[in-house]
Amino acid sequence: MTEAAQTLHQRILDEIEGRIVSGEWPPGHRIPFEMELAAHYGCSRMTVNKALTQLARAGLIERRKKSGSFVTQPRGQSAVLEIADIKTEILALGLPYACDTRRRAVRRGRAADGFAPPLPPGARVLEIACVHLAGPRPFCLEERAINLAAVPEAEAADFSETPPGLWLLRQVPWSAAEHRIRAVAASAAEAEALGLAPGAACLEITRTTACGERPVTRVRLLYPGDRHTLAARFTPTG
Repeated sequence: MTEAAQTLHQRILDEIEGRIVSGEWPPGHRIPFEMELAAHYGCSRMTVNKALTQLARAGLIERRKKSGSFVTQPRGQSAVLEIADIKTEILALGLPYACDTRRRAVRRGRAADGFAPPLPPGARVLEIACVHLAGPRPFCLEERAINLAAVPEAEAADFSETPPGLWLLRQVPWSAAEHRIRAVAASAAEAEALGLAPGAACLEITRTTACGERPVTRVRLLYPGDRHTLAARFTPTG
């Protein structure tokens, strides 16, 4: 492949991925046919085909014989919503919801952020720390980092009515997620935020999500151990 063809190949990749990640092309949206894309970019269908194949391997699109290519539907989203949609969880308890933002800043990413896959050098990150309230009581402490290359709209987003987790679920189609759950003791600062005694038992959930090969967010959720239960329902697969 010539240097010009490689550059055009990357441009096609970046532009299609950008439309998917931004939500301009939502899940189920049909990607223009190869011949339409080739005419638009002034290139061969082979160049377009290679770009679409790479996007399919990354999990961003699904290629269907004779039908074309479509933006993939997020997998397992209902399970993620049950854990990540804190506002809905609190309202379901019959309690008023509020979000107290403790920290919000844009900075450079670092290895300790724990994105998967890792952020590229120099990436810009929006860091947010907030306490979710169920009535007058703290319900959960959230510490989140958002990759602004994947979700540039987050930098100016107002999370006072729609918390970051729910906002991201509505804005960004994701293709991979990982959860880690463990019991931890609250630090002095965490205990103060949650209205607990230092060292109190807490439930910690960390989650990373990605769209194809691009990391989207990494969040740490800390719940008072005596106020929260994780539940899951299973059905036979055989």
